[in-house]
Amino acid sequence: MHVVLSGYYGFDNVGDEAILFSIINALKNLQPEIEITVLSNKPESTKETYKVNAVNRRNIKEIARAIKEADGLISGGGSLMQDRTGIKSIPYYAGIIKLAKLHKKPVFIYAQGMGPMKRSLSKWIVKHTLNKVENITVRDQDSKGLLKEIGVKQLSSIVPDPVLGLDSSDFINNWKEAHKLEKPIITVSVRKWETNTPYKKRIAKCLDQLVQTGNTVVFVPMHGKQDEETSKETAALMQEKSLISPADASIEEKIALIGESKLLIGMRLHSLIFSAVTYTPFAALSYDPKIDAFASICEQPVAGHVEKEDWDEHTLFEIVTNSMNDVSQQDKLKTKVREYQKQALTTPELALHTFKTGTVPSTINVLK
Repeated sequence: MHVVLSGYYGFDNVGDEAILFSIINALKNLQPEIEITVLSNKPESTKETYKVNAVNRRNIKEIARAIKEADGLISGGGSLMQDRTGIKSIPYYAGIIKLAKLHKKPVFIYAQGMGPMKRSLSKWIVKHTLNKVENITVRDQDSKGLLKEIGVKQLSSIVPDPVLGLDSSDFINNWKEAHKLEKPIITVSVRKWETNTPYKKRIAKCLDQLVQTGNTVVFVPMHGKQDEETSKETAALMQEKSLISPADASIEEKIALIGESKLLIGMRLHSLIFSAVTYTPFAALSYDPKIDAFASICEQPVAGHVEKEDWDEHTLFEIVTNSMNDVSQQDKLKTKVREYQKQALTTPELALHTFKTGTVPSTINVLK
């Protein structure tokens, strides 16, 4: 079997690369001989990193050739059908799906987070595109509700984020070992966000208190140089010493580092997911409903929203220390996540079933 993967791949975003890594692993575990072609912004890097085929996501001739030769298209995961980051995302990903349908290929929507969709045109495009695909899986109830609201009549199933299916037990982080960090580690994932709320200053003041109470603070950049820069800006606002782990560390290394910390303070969704797969408690700082949705699924606290004034360094510190001192927190998280880890492995089975038979299995709804 040959499948094409379409997503936000090849942009050095650790979250999206972790999704790609997870989907490829899951498909190959089920069907070792499967041929996979990824539409990538950096096809040569993608080929080398994941040992798959890859074509330039902007080269329509290469994309059309790959789809024509494939047995089906996987669109996702991640937040592809949204217009918050610009007006081009939805037309692009919908266009790839339309191209697959033009070549009469089945399309599987893989654990996507839908929205936000602010423009009427965006909603119209998504409605008319997704009503013609074979199978839709989304990662949360809000996404399912949004599709129904905009008129997508095709049934959708709620499934875990693909990254929750990773087995991280063998992952190691040599950088941590080299630095011989002995105190309890607090890992931190921050990102740039346009807001009048001084969220970096508040985080920095909270981190100072955590260092003063005997912890080591380590920033984990999740999106290359962009998050590295925001990490440096936040660290510069601190009075106490902190560390910034390498921005170019591998997915496995970032997961291992977060897994060896006592708690994560995280803005990036996939920093929270990395925390969850290692059963590490987290305190989320939200900028998007997907953060709130995942924290709710894992029964972990959202300490505040970076666009709101209803939190400060004191409330963040209180939430973090309460989570660290609650010995049952890790056990609760482990119980929750283990079930989702099993369920995450059903999504690639659904995809392969769709491509083999062209039919939709009975819908599943696992994230309640």
